[in-house]
Amino acid sequence: MTHTQMAVFGIAFVFLMTSLGAALVFCFKKELPHRINAILLGGASGIMIAASIWSLLLPAIEQAGQEWGDFAFIPIGLGFIFGGLFLLILDKLSPCFLAKKQQGKNLSRASKLFLAVTLHNIPEGLAVGFAFGSAYALGSTSAFIAAVGLAVGIGIQNFPEGAAVALPIKGVTESKLKGFLFGAASGIVEPIFALIGLFLSAYLQPLQTWLLAFSAGAMMFVVAEELIPEANANGATASTAWGLMIGFLIMMILDVSL
Repeated sequence: MTHTQMAVFGIAFVFLMTSLGAALVFCFKKELPHRINAILLGGASGIMIAASIWSLLLPAIEQAGQEWGDFAFIPIGLGFIFGGLFLLILDKLSPCFLAKKQQGKNLSRASKLFLAVTLHNIPEGLAVGFAFGSAYALGSTSAFIAAVGLAVGIGIQNFPEGAAVALPIKGVTESKLKGFLFGAASGIVEPIFALIGLFLSAYLQPLQTWLLAFSAGAMMFVVAEELIPEANANGATASTAWGLMIGFLIMMILDVSL
């Protein structure tokens, strides 16, 4: 598989997994079983944490060391914090956006989920694009494998998210097709912003350190603020913990060995 084929696969995979998750609306009358959902979200959290370290932060630290020397912590730390702040701002803005759209009506869980997942998919798409942009800059197969690993981790996380959007919308509209279409649509922003991230990373090389750290911060925020609490919401904490450990271990082995 060529480097370009790996990039195309990684960018397409994140959207495909969202669509596959949304397709569960044709298989289940209710939401995913709590324990299965906890294992999936925990595993995705572990993969994303490991991918944030090896695929984003470590390359950013290496580049920052060459450019900033003893002050390499400045772009890494600020970029990381900015990534978290960006997600926090999106979280604060989404209820306001929905309130305007619905003209004061009560916010439904389905609409909030759809917008929340769609907004959170933006930095995840950027992260995939930045990772592949960095891989193109380095030109090494190992960098592309790490970027694919990041895309796989995000894709696994997208699977239950697609179902989480599709199933409530199906319940509101009483249409499986509409549930699937809305679930899949929540993930369409990822390949779009992945391409934007790839462009930014390729043509704004001096900012690559900041962009990688920004993506890592945004992903860590998603894991801590959304994925783990959602996985633990129904008391399946042990399933979440083991899923996280296994996901982290798998990603760590792949990154270290490859």
